[in-house]
Amino acid sequence: MLKKDRAQFIMRRLQALYPQPPIPLQHENAFELLIAVLLSAQCTDARVNLVTPALFARAGDAQTMAKVPVAEIQELIRSCGLAPQKAKAISELSKILIEKYNGEVPKDWTALESLPGVGHKTASVVMSQAFGEPAFPVDTHIHRLAQRWGLSNGKSVTQTERDLKRLFPREKWNDLHLQIIYYGREFCSARGCDGTVCDICQTTHPERKRPKKTKKA
Repeated sequence: MLKKDRAQFIMRRLQALYPQPPIPLQHENAFELLIAVLLSAQCTDARVNLVTPALFARAGDAQTMAKVPVAEIQELIRSCGLAPQKAKAISELSKILIEKYNGEVPKDWTALESLPGVGHKTASVVMSQAFGEPAFPVDTHIHRLAQRWGLSNGKSVTQTERDLKRLFPREKWNDLHLQIIYYGREFCSARGCDGTVCDICQTTHPERKRPKKTKKA
């Protein structure tokens, strides 16, 4: 199966399984989404969703969050991991949003990526899920699946993102990002599939007899 044929099969399969993929991080506005995505670094979405209700009840916008002591933010998010760094970043970015953007999350790639604790992946999620801008956020899980499925052999998430954007239509990027995440969790997890078990792995690589080793991002 050629790479373009694999991409078409995968897109059809994921669309059939997850026609309207929900956003996994609970939020009510762009600011809450930004904070939730920041918290999800090296932390599961499920854990973030347990933590954010109390955090957002305390401060659900930049104006309120900027007034919360960093120590209090850290206590509220302590179970997410990297709490000291994340709490500091949340406090600092809230103040920057007030100073530069009237307390609103900017709909701008450069502005988002310049905020404390916000890298390209976080900015991509916010741009796609808060503002509907085409983006293809790639984390280590999507990076692994792209290699298992023969869509990319990139050594970094940056290269994998470029490869996926070339393969799939721009208007499908936002859904595909979520669809791949959901499929990976359900059928092609790091331990649940080694590149030979799930339906997509078997269909795209029927000749594969041994586990697929993937390059870490």
